[in-house]
Amino acid sequence: MDILGATLRICVDDLDRAVPFYERLAGQEALRFERGGVRVAAVGCFLLMSGPEAELEVLRNIAATIAVKDVAEAHRVLTELGARIVAGPVATPGGRNLIAMHPDGTVYEYADRNP
Repeated sequence: MDILGATLRICVDDLDRAVPFYERLAGQEALRFERGGVRVAAVGCFLLMSGPEAELEVLRNIAATIAVKDVAEAHRVLTELGARIVAGPVATPGGRNLIAMHPDGTVYEYADRNP
């Protein structure tokens, strides 16, 4: 499985107020989208999220998003290594993802950019 990088997940109260700081910090514009009532801005290695507290509480349980070359391969490797697949793989606005709990109890999102 090729791990390409990781994204830090940050829950914020006011997405519009937070984005300019992270755009200047990362030196790039945010890619914005909405998913399940949560407004999201991806800026460099940061994933800013704002929305209903009930939705954010679930998202806070995911330690990080790990970019991989292929989610199907990640699914296979993670399962072989004893991780529990919590959700997915499913299509997302940018590719596919899955949520996995590692044997130590830490939960990660794995995402690719494949159609």
